[in-house]
Amino acid sequence: MANKGNKKRRQFSLEEKMKVVEAVDSGKRKGDVAKEFGITPSTLSTFLKDRAKFEEKVREASVGPQRKRMRNALYDDIDKAVFAWFQEVHAKNILVSGSVIRKKALNLANMLGYDNFQASVGWLNRFRDRHGIALKAICREDNDKLMNGIGIDKVNEWHAGEIIKLIADYSPDDIFNADETGMFFQLLPQHTLAAKGDCCREGKKARQRLTALFCCNASGTEKMRPLIVGKSATPRCFKNVHSLPCDYRANQRAWMTRDLFNEWLMKVDAKMKQAERRILMLIDNCSAHNMLPRLERIQVGYLPSNCTAVLQPLNLGVIHTMKVLYRSRLLKQILLNLNNNEDKEKINIKQAIDMIAGAWWSVKQSTVVKCWQKAGIIPMEFTDTDPEEDDEPDIATEKLWNSVAIASCVPNEVTFQDFVTADNDLLISRELTDVEIVESMISGTSPEEGESESEDDEGVSLLEQPKLTIAEAISSVEKLRQFLSTCTDVPDAVFGQLNGIDEYLMTSVTHTLVESKITDFLQTK
Repeated sequence: MANKGNKKRRQFSLEEKMKVVEAVDSGKRKGDVAKEFGITPSTLSTFLKDRAKFEEKVREASVGPQRKRMRNALYDDIDKAVFAWFQEVHAKNILVSGSVIRKKALNLANMLGYDNFQASVGWLNRFRDRHGIALKAICREDNDKLMNGIGIDKVNEWHAGEIIKLIADYSPDDIFNADETGMFFQLLPQHTLAAKGDCCREGKKARQRLTALFCCNASGTEKMRPLIVGKSATPRCFKNVHSLPCDYRANQRAWMTRDLFNEWLMKVDAKMKQAERRILMLIDNCSAHNMLPRLERIQVGYLPSNCTAVLQPLNLGVIHTMKVLYRSRLLKQILLNLNNNEDKEKINIKQAIDMIAGAWWSVKQSTVVKCWQKAGIIPMEFTDTDPEEDDEPDIATEKLWNSVAIASCVPNEVTFQDFVTADNDLLISRELTDVEIVESMISGTSPEEGESESEDDEGVSLLEQPKLTIAEAISSVEKLRQFLSTCTDVPDAVFGQLNGIDEYLMTSVTHTLVESKITDFLQTK
C-alpha cells in the first residue's frame, strides 16, 4: 500500500495528449486507446474534455509541443510581450542568447509599469519551457552577400544536400511553393514613376494596395485559390457579393500577418487531410511565416535566408507573369473607359480581385514548370526557353500600352515593364517595435492586427454590386451566345466556357424548382 501511495504521477506533454485525442478520432475504441497509451479511462476522458484547450494552444503556437503543463506565467503580459519580440528576431535569424532575452524582458517590464519584476535565470528557463524555445546561435547574412562567394556556396550547398532530402519522398505534384507579393491595384500608367521603388509603409498609397498570396505545385498542375489581403473588411462594392474567386481578408495595413498565414496554412492542411494527401510546402522566412501551427499533412521546408531571389520558384517568373497578365487586363479596362468617355479610371477592390484571380488562373503550366526548373528543384529536362518568355508582353500588349500611354500622357521613358514592376518593392509584412508590442499587451489585441476599415476611403466610385436574378443571368448568357455567333474565328474554348456557365446556372435554377415542387407537394399532403 505504501509503494502504491508513493507511485509517481505520470505527466503528459501537449504532443502526447494530442496523439491520444487523434487516436480516438481515427475510430479506435476508447478502451483500446487507453491500453495503447497506458492511461486510465478517466484520464482519457479528461484529455477528450480538454481537447479544445490543447488545439487552441497548438494553433496559437503559444506553448511548445513538449510542454506538459499549461499554467500561465505569473507576469503573463510580460511573458507575451517577450515572446512577441522573440518571434520577430527569430524570423530574422538573429543570434539570441539567454542574457539578451533577460535584458529585453526587463526593458519591456519597465515599459509595462512593473518595477519589481526580476528576469532571473529561473524565469528564463520557465519562459523557454512555456514556449518550447531552444536557444541556437544562428546568424543571418546581409542581403548584399547573396551573389558573392558565401551566397553562391549556400545555394549550391542547399541544392546538393537539404533540398534533395526534402523532396525525396514527394512527387512534383505534391511539392508546393507559397509566396506573397504587394500590389498597387489602382495604379494608373501615368503614376508609374511615382510608385516605383516605394515600400509603402504608411500614407495615402497604403490605401491603394493589396497583398496577394499565391501557391502552386512543381508540376504546374495545381494552382491554389489566392489569398488577398486588403484594408477594408466590408467594401461597398462587396454588397450582394457572396462568392469571390479568392479568399479575402483585411487588416489596417493590408499586410500578411502570422495569424492570416497560419489560418491559410491550416485550411490547406485540412484540404490535404480530406484528400488523404501529404505535401511539402516550401516558404521563405519572412516574419509572417516564423511561428507555424501544428500541421498533420504538410511538411514545411524553409528556403535559405536571403537566397529566395534565386531559389523561390514563384519569384523566378510566376508572380511576374501574373502581374504582366493583370496589368494587361487593367490596360484594357482603362482603354475601354476612355473609348466610352467615362471619367472613372480607377478600379475598385472587387474588380481588382476578379482581374488578379483571372490573371493567376491564366498563368500557363509550362511557365510554372520552367520556374521550378530554374530554381533547381526539379530536373531541367525539356527546358529550352526562358521561364518568363511564354507570357512576356506580346505585340498586341505593346500596342495596347502605347495607346493608353498616349491618351494618359505617360512620359516617354516609362515602359510597360516599368508599369508591371512598379510595386515589386512593396512590403508584405512588418516588424514590430517595442512600443507596439507593449501597446498590444495593454489593449489586449494582437500586436500584428489593427482595426480594418469598414469602407473604402479613396474617392473611387464604388457602386454596390447590382443584385441580379438567376433568370437575368441566364438571359445574359444567351445574349453572349448570340453575340459570339456574329463573330468570326471564336476559339472553341470560349464556347466551352460559356457552356460551362450555362450548365451551372441551369442546374442551379432547376434544383431550386425541383426543391420547391417537392415542398409544395408535401404541404398538400
